[in-house]
Amino acid sequence: MGYTKEDLKRQLQEGGLRNTDTVLIHSSMKAIGHVEGGADTVVDAWMEYFGRGLLLLPTHTWAQMKGEHCVYDPAREESCVGLLTNIFRRRPGVVRSLHPTHSVAAYGQDAAAYVAGEENCNTPCTPGGCYDRLRQVKGKILLVGVGHERNTFIHSVEEVLNVPNRLTDRPVLLQVAMPGGSLKAVYMRRHYNAMQPHISEDFVKLEQAFYDTGAAKRLKFGDADCILCDAQGVFEVTRHILASDPECLVTKADIPPERWRDICAQEAVVQRK
Repeated sequence: MGYTKEDLKRQLQEGGLRNTDTVLIHSSMKAIGHVEGGADTVVDAWMEYFGRGLLLLPTHTWAQMKGEHCVYDPAREESCVGLLTNIFRRRPGVVRSLHPTHSVAAYGQDAAAYVAGEENCNTPCTPGGCYDRLRQVKGKILLVGVGHERNTFIHSVEEVLNVPNRLTDRPVLLQVAMPGGSLKAVYMRRHYNAMQPHISEDFVKLEQAFYDTGAAKRLKFGDADCILCDAQGVFEVTRHILASDPECLVTKADIPPERWRDICAQEAVVQRK
């Protein structure tokens, strides 16, 4: 026997998620474990539970959008970030953004409006775009069986803060297949740091800071250990830690607790929820 759809929805409720929430989910199906009906049941549970809110899943294509493969067609292009994202993007009622490398698929209240305009972005997580907008709508990030190395929202925090050495100097020319059949040229910069080829791997250095300040908490979904984050809280904590040393996530082996202890004292984050 495995988890049923109702089991999964009950876990979401017990974890403190409301059916009206705006939530972005990064996930590992393998970590969730055995579910009756498999991955489709997981997607069913999410779509049913958050039907009165807004459900977002990343459907990134950065892995393949390069060289001669330079036309992004949201209706056909596979996501490079997992099985569940590819099932979700094909579901009726789901709207996929037109960002050529870091698209997001959305379902629920105002889904189309939320993802609109991403074809005008020229960086992976442009300020004001789908990721940055999470904090403006009091959104949450649910990491299901993955850690902050998959928390794309932190890239958006770095872009808002203009952290140096995070993007390529020169953009690449990509094209987006627009509704109606035309192609739109998009000049896109990519994530890049000379010291760390996979910048997000260092985001895990913030994990304890998020727990201590109340910006994140632990819960379960299926068998998966999960992290539920408040987007605005993650933004505030990250901004505070990076203020005196913007590149510390890459250049320092770890981040000492002294860097966020005063936030705990101020109760600036935990009360925001």
